[in-house]
Amino acid sequence: MKMMPNASEWKSDIAPYALPSRSRSSLQFIGNIIPYLLIVAAAYFSYSISLWISVALSIAATAFLVRIFIMFHDCTHHAFFRSRRANTVFGVITGLLTFFPYYRWKNEHWIHHATSGNLSRRGTGDIWTLTVEEYQSRSKWQQRFYRLYRNPFVMFGLGPLQLYLVEYRYNTKGARPKERWNTHLTTAALALIVATLCYFFGWKEVLIIQGTMLYLAGMIGIWLFYVQHQFEDTYFEKDEEWEYVNAALEGSSFYKLPRVLQWVTGNIGYHHIHHLSPRIPNYYLEKAAKTCTSLQNVPSVTLATSLKSLNFRLWDESQKQFVGFRKVHHSIRLARRARRIQKA
Repeated sequence: MKMMPNASEWKSDIAPYALPSRSRSSLQFIGNIIPYLLIVAAAYFSYSISLWISVALSIAATAFLVRIFIMFHDCTHHAFFRSRRANTVFGVITGLLTFFPYYRWKNEHWIHHATSGNLSRRGTGDIWTLTVEEYQSRSKWQQRFYRLYRNPFVMFGLGPLQLYLVEYRYNTKGARPKERWNTHLTTAALALIVATLCYFFGWKEVLIIQGTMLYLAGMIGIWLFYVQHQFEDTYFEKDEEWEYVNAALEGSSFYKLPRVLQWVTGNIGYHHIHHLSPRIPNYYLEKAAKTCTSLQNVPSVTLATSLKSLNFRLWDESQKQFVGFRKVHHSIRLARRARRIQKA
């Protein structure tokens, strides 16, 4: 276990950044929504001229859609505006643009922050992760299903479709009335918006343009969420050993991205700072990280090293590291062979 900085060393340093600026938030909202809508409009009107121009514009609009999601994400933490009502209003608006119901996503994400890295409280708002022992105790069909889920082509290829078309189109068991109504109204509003676009532009145009943006944005979102917690030096502990600060600083990576990708992803690469203090808006995350020197000695991941996480499949509690399926299955085969020898 690494030595974590004393709370007195960082709380006072990052506290000023947990107060959002109304002017900064308003300018960021306007400066992303307007370009996004203009590019999307250009994509629709250019479709009759060239399909490839329309697709290229859709890809360009995806960058702004990802940034809009980051604003939506800040609103769910009540970090984009100081007013709770303003966060809710702008959260619902940005939720419609990104196809997510505000209240359900907010509630699940809060649980994610409260349980990230806690082996005893997995299952809500996180990437499905089994330990080696849990995987070995599963049936062959359950093991196959888990391997299918962790396959990159399924997770990042089919994942966006599952999120947009299935998971966030219904309510979870036990959801409160406000959350239920918000989910249903969001789905109804999205159906109306898509139907209107289809009426004026055609279903093929909507499928190609809207589909391209949502699919690419979904892939980027899932990848970011995956790599920011599924990395080589991450943190997982049982409930009795789990600590919030340790989980934030050890179990949330500092994803060092090129400047343009850092802009597209709204500084969310400073994920350790975000988990430590979720009330810091995206535009202050970098400043907070650079101001507090005691928080700079944290696990970092680059574009190149992040690709290694694609091989991480199971959490080995004894070694406190991720391992791949091949190593585990080799151990299973050896164990079975040893049992056969003993019986003989």
